[in-house]
Amino acid sequence: MSDSRGRRIAVGVLAGVGALTILALLAAGAWYWKDKASVPERLVLEVDFERGVVENVPDEPVGRYLLKRFLVLRDVTEALNRAAEDRRVVGLVARVGASGMGMAQIQEIRDAVAAFRGKGKPAIAYAETLGEFAPGNGAYYLATAFDRIYLQPSGSVGLTGLISNTSFLRGTLDKLGILPRLARRKEYKTLVNRLTEKKYTEPHREANRSILASLFGQILEGISGARTLPVEEVRSLADRGPFPGKEAVEAKLVDGLAYRDEVYEKVRQTAGEDARFLDLDDYSRRVGSPPGNGETIALIYGVGGIRRGKSRYDPASGRFFLGPDTVGDAFRSAVEDKEVRAILFRVDSPGGSHVASDTIWREVVRAREAGKPVIVSMGNVAGSGGYYISMAADRIVAQPGTLTGSIGVFAGKMVTTSFWEKVGVSWDEVHTGENADMWIWTRDYSERQWERVQGVLDRIYGEFTEKAATGRRMPKEKVLEVAKGRVWTGEDAKALGLVDELGGFPAALRLAREAAGIPPETGVRVKVFPERRPRWRTLLEDLLDPRRGGASESLVRLLETVQPVVRIAEDMGIGPPPGGLTMEEGEQRW
Repeated sequence: MSDSRGRRIAVGVLAGVGALTILALLAAGAWYWKDKASVPERLVLEVDFERGVVENVPDEPVGRYLLKRFLVLRDVTEALNRAAEDRRVVGLVARVGASGMGMAQIQEIRDAVAAFRGKGKPAIAYAETLGEFAPGNGAYYLATAFDRIYLQPSGSVGLTGLISNTSFLRGTLDKLGILPRLARRKEYKTLVNRLTEKKYTEPHREANRSILASLFGQILEGISGARTLPVEEVRSLADRGPFPGKEAVEAKLVDGLAYRDEVYEKVRQTAGEDARFLDLDDYSRRVGSPPGNGETIALIYGVGGIRRGKSRYDPASGRFFLGPDTVGDAFRSAVEDKEVRAILFRVDSPGGSHVASDTIWREVVRAREAGKPVIVSMGNVAGSGGYYISMAADRIVAQPGTLTGSIGVFAGKMVTTSFWEKVGVSWDEVHTGENADMWIWTRDYSERQWERVQGVLDRIYGEFTEKAATGRRMPKEKVLEVAKGRVWTGEDAKALGLVDELGGFPAALRLAREAAGIPPETGVRVKVFPERRPRWRTLLEDLLDPRRGGASESLVRLLETVQPVVRIAEDMGIGPPPGGLTMEEGEQRW
């Protein structure tokens, strides 16, 4: 190739890159000014809760793209709290329906809607249906946070009560010749039951019944207070449900039947013809973050199953994984930041690796030793390893519907000797040491190896309960009574001393202020650790990323198809073990 031709190619490439960069910067500028567009002088906020809610969006392109259709919980509650104080906002209209939200998320949003209404601003909910041949308890519970509820004439209210159904795989494993050799501490550590049993054990049934009773009681109380119906009448209605549209009106579960356009017309008549509608996301972007003046409180997210390494989002399963490398760095950075007065640790995790959980627990302890109070705010689930990483905090806040506790541990392996014999596969080996084969699945434990497993479980359970007693400032005997691997709702956990207060972000932020000695009249700013990349930078990266384009939507659809299969495989024990400090989340039907 001649030098002149090479130079021309190089110049062409540089020119192309330059052109793309300019286009990206122009797009970023347009996006920036669009987001900063003025807020109308009179507006009604609108939000679609059927989009579903996530705790946090990962700071990486794939996860951010795949999760962009979801609402971010803290963004929603923060925007509603700001709108409550904004004179320009004169109302709220929300679409409610099936969303997959957990109980604690629903309660967090209900609290924010109640605060909005507390400022004298009307909030209207409408639904195409609240359960179409499916449960609608959670969706209806959320809808009752609003002043008025409108249902499409063809819709129904699926108030039918709660059920927790669990699949047991022992029969299948027996047919395949797979033996689950698992041990636990203690009888309520029920995750292993799905592999070792064919139906509920009595402790398993007792725990699930207790959880459902607590959750359903919370739903009944919420509906009763919102719809001014006696609790027992609401319970009786649940026994008669579901309710087609006209019956739902007669039972006073909804205020009227109306299509979306008719609901919006009612809202316009109330708000005035000069009022404009603005999506809650757009409103949040236009008003920007809360003022940055005042004292700094760090916010660290602990979301997903706990595994060693970095936190990440797995697009194949649609699950978050919480890694001590990421969370530990965040804690150390917050401790080193002289402006940070306290740390708010948001935990939404069913647990996982004992070692990884212990690593995070140590960072919480070190932060407190460095003079930075730590307040935990629990999401839908904060049990087993999720409780382990929380228990050293100064204070713990949970919603009544949070699932927490599960102070217990399990370990073991799936013995596949008979399975391989059935399919005609033989194995052979060479090894050094009597215990070299301890963790392979092709052979059962020896008697001595099984004793070692039991010893390790005793040690972990002893450390877990000892640290819980120290962190919660409770007698060890009391911890042992409420541990045993049992899962509790936040409501019950508070009565037992496992959490300090019921509530969401606002309650946790108040406790963080108090722990740091920040007066109520002093402003605070919440700073997320690890620090996020600027939005213009992530947008620029997306624009220049060759993976973006028409294939993105196809990729999303493919992954959504694959995710249930991956989750089923994981539940059957195919793939990496979930870790010794993992709790059963159950299959509650809302």
